[in-house]
Amino acid sequence: MSQSEARYTVRSLIITAVISVIGTVLALETAGRIDHSDNKDHVPVGEFEAIHVTPDEPFRMSPKASELHAVCENGYLAIAADVDPDFRGILVDYKNRGVRCARPSPTGPAVPEQGASDE
Repeated sequence: MSQSEARYTVRSLIITAVISVIGTVLALETAGRIDHSDNKDHVPVGEFEAIHVTPDEPFRMSPKASELHAVCENGYLAIAADVDPDFRGILVDYKNRGVRCARPSPTGPAVPEQGASDE
């Protein structure tokens, strides 16, 4: 096929693909097929990985800090976003068990009581 026989340019094909994607998203949005949930109850805050650190073995970690910080929430470790500190989630293991902030007392309750205050 020679240059004079070309019916479509590369630019027109790219523009057509972009318009098709935008049109599809708009059609799905207007039909209500795209779900925008405002419920933050069961939204994962992030995915984490533990690094085993030993004194004689170096480990590699990014020099950049993440945009998350950890706080102790009712005895369990919670992860919160720096941009929205109210958006936090309790860190759990693969069996959905909470990760404690500190080692529990052998004589204390297993889970800190809700609403307990120093009187």
